[in-house]
Order: sequence, then structure tokens, then C-alpha cells
Amino acid sequence: MHRSRSMRNRLLGLAVFAFLFVSAAAPARAVSKEMVELQTQVQQLTDMVQRLQSTVDTKIGVLQHLAEQTADQSNQMTAAVNALQQKLNSQNDSVGGKVDTVSGQVQSLNDSVDELKARITKLDKTIAELQAQLQAAQAQAAQAQAAPSQPVGTAPAAGSAPGTTPATPTAGMQQAPPLEETLQAGIRDFTAGKYPVAQGEFQDVAHFYPLDEAAGTAQFYLGEIAYQQKDYATAINSYNTVLEGFSGNAKAPAAQLHKGFALLAQNKKDAGIRELKLLIQRHPQTPEARAAHSKLNALGVKVTAPAH
Repeated sequence: MHRSRSMRNRLLGLAVFAFLFVSAAAPARAVSKEMVELQTQVQQLTDMVQRLQSTVDTKIGVLQHLAEQTADQSNQMTAAVNALQQKLNSQNDSVGGKVDTVSGQVQSLNDSVDELKARITKLDKTIAELQAQLQAAQAQAAQAQAAPSQPVGTAPAAGSAPGTTPATPTAGMQQAPPLEETLQAGIRDFTAGKYPVAQGEFQDVAHFYPLDEAAGTAQFYLGEIAYQQKDYATAINSYNTVLEGFSGNAKAPAAQLHKGFALLAQNKKDAGIRELKLLIQRHPQTPEARAAHSKLNALGVKVTAPAH
């Protein structure tokens, strides 16, 4: 279109120039045959320029019409895309809300199951303790019935060494160590790196006082000893005992954090990440939750930062 307009302008200029030249060169009183012919050619050239102008105008009109149609189609397409995008966004929001609701319900169900497991574990321990006490009482009763009665002041039975006393029903039974002293001694030995000694002390606490909260603390430190020795399977079992049987223990957040670390150390990445996320949900305002958040970020897992 630009080239046609340039040609038209050139032709028009030539026509005007020729007309002026002829007009200037012609005598005032005589017109030759050549001049007539030149004027005729100029007129033809002018007509040609006008036709060219008409053709160009027509083509420009067609192009403008096509451009308007293209613009209208583009606007319609844009409107359709925007409507589709809004519909997709609405559907995504709806699906996202349903997923969040289901996730919350599943989490609530998991918490209920964990609480039920903890109660069952405590009940099992109570039953085991009662059974042990019943067996001990039955054994003592059997020994008391089997032992012959001996009057006071009589000589010892035949075969017994002088100066000895008859065996009592409690002979050979291990007495329970003091709870608090044993637990604190185990913590001191653990801090000093005396793991075998500390392990025995914590095992005594867990054995003789299975239902006391101190047993949960002892189980946590048993897990810590195993973790330091890179016995991750044993450590996880001890941490699970804390989480299932002593979920309200002060060491429960640390037990869950170190359980997640132990799973990661076993290359169980998905399970470890799930455990750390669960810790953040259950204990969001603890130092352990912040440590779990930092670990997840280091693994490239984006989670909401716990409240400080």
C-alpha cells in the first residue's frame, strides 16, 4: 500500500510538471500539433492516476474491513478465554476446598486413632502389671503353704546350717529402685556420655514404673541412646512408645522430631516428611516444630511456618 501511494504521487507529479512545462513553453497565440498531443497524454496520465487512486482506496477499504473483523474475532476469543479461565479457577477453588475439608477430617481421624492406640497401650500395660502382681501373690501363697511351720525357739530343721534363717517368700525378688533418683541418675549418665550405665537406669525406670510419666521420659532417652549409636530401628520403637503411650509427656515433641530424623536417616523420606509435618500440626508453637520446619525447607518441602 505504501509503494502504490508512492507511485501515484510520482505519476501525479509528472503530470503536473508536464502540464506546467507545456503551458510555459507554448506561444501565447499559437498551439502546435505536438502541444495538443502532449496535453492529450497529460490528460490520459491524470486519468490513470485517478483510476489508480480509486483502486488504492478500494483496497484500503477492504483491508480496513478485514482488520476490523480480525479485531472483533480477537476480542471474542479473549472473552471466551477469560470466561474459561474463570470457570477453571472456580472449579479449582471448589476442589481445593473439598480437599482441605477431607484432609482435616482425615487428620482428625488419625489423631483419634493415635489417642485410642495410646489408651490401648496403657490398658495393656495395666493388665500386664496386674497379671504380674497376681502371679507374684500366687507364688508367695504357694510358698507359704509349702513351708513347714516351726515353733518359736525350736531348733533349726535337720540339714540346715547353724546361724541361717529359713527362706522367706520374697527372697530373690529384686526390689524396685527409687524412681526419681534413678531417672535423674540416668539423665546425668546420658549427658556424660555413659550410655551403657544410663541405659540400665532408664530400663529400670521403665520396668518398675511402667505407668508413671517418668517411664515415658525413660523411653525417650532409651531412644536417644539408640539414635546416638545409629540403631535407628530401636530408636524409632522407643519413640513410638513415647508417642503412643505417653502422648502428653513433655518429651513427646522431641520424640516425634527425632523419629522423623531417624526415618530420614533410613532413607524413608516420605515417612520422615510425614512425621515432621505431623509434628508441626500437633505442636506448632514448640522449638521442635521450628526445627522440623527448617528441616523440611532444607529438603525442598514448603510448609507454613509455625507460630512463634
